[in-house]
Amino acid sequence: MSSPERPSYYERHIFFCLNKRENGENCCADHGAQAAFERCKSQVKSQGLAGPGQVRVNKAGCLDRCAGGPVAVVYPEAVWYTYVDQQDIDEIVESHLKNGRVVERLLTPPHLGR
Repeated sequence: MSSPERPSYYERHIFFCLNKRENGENCCADHGAQAAFERCKSQVKSQGLAGPGQVRVNKAGCLDRCAGGPVAVVYPEAVWYTYVDQQDIDEIVESHLKNGRVVERLLTPPHLGR
């Protein structure tokens, strides 16, 4: 968390795993991760949430939670999401990124790793 003496440059970061595994193992890239990343970036920008002091949408390599994929994680809260479609992304943007409310139904089960 940021302190009053050292505020964070962004209020929140959301990282989308876009990893593609060539060996046939499960990976986020095979489950619409790129489209979800683009949708989130577009929604954050169109709602005026992007930029310093607000939200940053980032690409990530493997986040090692492949069994729950596709996944995204929001910091500084360290909240992990598994999503299915554009409506899920829109709900994450509206509820969590805009209003600070975790979307409980989309939480990645804590035991799921690679």
